Amino acid sequence: MSDWDLMMPGMGLSAIGLAGVILSYLGIANTFLTGMQALSGLTLFIGLIFLSAGILSGGGVSTSGRAKATTLVIFGIAGSVGTYALSLNKVITSLTVFVGLLLIILIPTIVLAFFSMKMPKHFKPVATIFVAAMVVAIGSYTAFGFIGPGAQFHLTSMQQNSTNSTTAPVSNAPVISINIPVNASVKGNPSFTPNSVTVPKGDIIEWTNNDKVGHTVTSADGTTWDSGIISAGKTFRLDTSKLNATTYQYLCTVHPIMSGSITITAPLFANVTISKGASTHAAGQKYFDPQDSTVKVGTTVVWTNQDSAAHTVTSGTPSDTSPGSLFDSGLIKPGQTFKQNFNATGNISYFCTVHPWMTGKVTVG
Repeated sequence: MSDWDLMMPGMGLSAIGLAGVILSYLGIANTFLTGMQALSGLTLFIGLIFLSAGILSGGGVSTSGRAKATTLVIFGIAGSVGTYALSLNKVITSLTVFVGLLLIILIPTIVLAFFSMKMPKHFKPVATIFVAAMVVAIGSYTAFGFIGPGAQFHLTSMQQNSTNSTTAPVSNAPVISINIPVNASVKGNPSFTPNSVTVPKGDIIEWTNNDKVGHTVTSADGTTWDSGIISAGKTFRLDTSKLNATTYQYLCTVHPIMSGSITITAPLFANVTISKGASTHAAGQKYFDPQDSTVKVGTTVVWTNQDSAAHTVTSGTPSDTSPGSLFDSGLIKPGQTFKQNFNATGNISYFCTVHPWMTGKVTVG
């Protein structure tokens, strides 16, 4: 039967190591390969070797009461730690990565234990193959730039490119800045500053990584947007024009303890009426109503032609040599509208090229 001199320490070390791995991975103890995290992984690795060797030494698995009781204790430790960790961090988007990490540890330990007990003459060649594979993998990972000065070794395969539909192109839209502060991944420190923002749809949100290690800005569902690794000193921009008007939770997949939220509000609108009789130049006649509009950055102004004649809404003044440099509606027929979004502060004059006495102004504050 199984060798309990090997199985007992193997079970204990495996349980303790698994508990540490779970806590580390969920961000409760910073990142996976530093301090307690490295020790947890090593403990789990050694424990599984002892456990596998103990199970295989006797050619079978013990079914005694002592074995069942020990197994129950081990599962109890792992389960309670896992439940506690989940209660502290509700958002987990990289479960497959975590499972992959466990398999990377589990498979070599079982194979090496099997060969050491059943085929000792093949143990050294197999162990050499595993060690060589690990050296090549780590060396390749390092060579491709995932580790370097000021960066931590990240156990993620996230690519540097982000989702095309949400990465902001060159735009004149307002930019809302969010800072990733120094030591953001340490529990109790601010993760993102500000942690929650509310922006009108169409604005650009820019995260700047002022920390010394890489982070990500990833939507909680893992699919709406993903920045990839943002290196120290780098930025990531998100175009909100393609997002719904709702609240989104996001986190750093490297350090899931870091989380924040953005709220997208419906775009702002302001209405201007081209009044009836505007084509007639007369005292007291309203042309654009209101003639002067004051709006917030990001507002879309809508002109509606209620006159019986066609008009234009053209940026500039009648005396300009090149009017319409910012916008030009062309002819707006009776009953039709023209929309223009204002994404920068300033005073913008406009007029009707058909009836130059019709002038107006939009003040963007």
